[in-house]
Amino acid sequence: MCAAWKEWMAMMDEKTAKLCISPDCSILEAIRVLDETHERIVLIVEGGRLLGVLTDSDVRKWILKSGEMSEKVTAAMTKEPVCVKEEERRRAGALMERYGIDAIPVLDDGGMLTDLLFRYEPSEKKRHTGKPLTAPVVIMAGGKGTRLLPYTQVLPKPLLPIGNNTILEQVIDSFREAGCGTFYISIHYRKNLIKAYFQDLHPDYEVVYVEEEEFLGTAGSLYLVKDRISEPFFVSNCDILLDVDYGKIMRFHKEQGNMITLITSLKNYTIPYGVVNIDGQGSVESLSEKPALSFLVNTGVYVLNPQVLALIPQEKFMHITDLIQICLDRGDKIGVYPITEKAWEDMGEFSSMEEMLKARADRECESEQKDGPAGK
Repeated sequence: MCAAWKEWMAMMDEKTAKLCISPDCSILEAIRVLDETHERIVLIVEGGRLLGVLTDSDVRKWILKSGEMSEKVTAAMTKEPVCVKEEERRRAGALMERYGIDAIPVLDDGGMLTDLLFRYEPSEKKRHTGKPLTAPVVIMAGGKGTRLLPYTQVLPKPLLPIGNNTILEQVIDSFREAGCGTFYISIHYRKNLIKAYFQDLHPDYEVVYVEEEEFLGTAGSLYLVKDRISEPFFVSNCDILLDVDYGKIMRFHKEQGNMITLITSLKNYTIPYGVVNIDGQGSVESLSEKPALSFLVNTGVYVLNPQVLALIPQEKFMHITDLIQICLDRGDKIGVYPITEKAWEDMGEFSSMEEMLKARADRECESEQKDGPAGK
């Protein structure tokens, strides 16, 4: 790192400095900054001059183009982002509102980055910024939760506590933040406990139970709502939390003309060994030292058009992957909405639950450090 870069970085406030990366960084390195900072923007800066920005939307477009994660960040960045001059700071809020962005860089007359203004303070940051959604949500809560044994021998997985409430309430609340108010809960295993819990809870949203006499799988139970839902709707496993704007996902689904949209997460793995690549004759072709691999994985959250419900057989076991394959065979358009790795929390097994709880505790600690003690 050159002395001029260090001097310029020292002038930036700590939060802005953490979001600044070199144009030599890879897209994967930029995504890691997005995940570590829990922001939706990184700044590509060279010698203090802003070259562009990379947002979660830019990452999504790059993934949908099947772009390589090892490419330099300049290949995917927005080269002419919305910015303001020092004397135009008062316009920043209106510009962010107009363009639907969360942050806006401040430049001096020479194009040097001087600051980064945010639409919301950390304590009031909003996940959902558009119009409230009315889309119904189907939550699959009928499984036995075998990955969480022995606890699920006593309580069904949806009622296991996470923080101050249950797994199922956490999922419902994430959709309620977007405006969703009707929840179809598919129940089977220890269903009376779930019904009794919500009866005692008296929620201020509508809960409709979809009761399976036999376990029907993630798609089979959807047959039971085919006469109740007439608009695009969400389907979610009961143990998945996404840090996303569900309104953007629904708009994407409709604009793309998808029959089904899978919300996918970019999962990164580093092979902890040197990998040997050989040619067709068994000779060494090249060596890769601890290569990083990236995959798009299914999070277990979907958007479905109501037409797919007619494809589900009556009271027969069916995985949602089987339903997706039927749609693919019919020529229906199946799309993906990629999100970053840290935007996906899986509460379905102990190791991932512990990681999630630790990450939440870390975020709360960071927020307290930034905002100060509550009430001050």
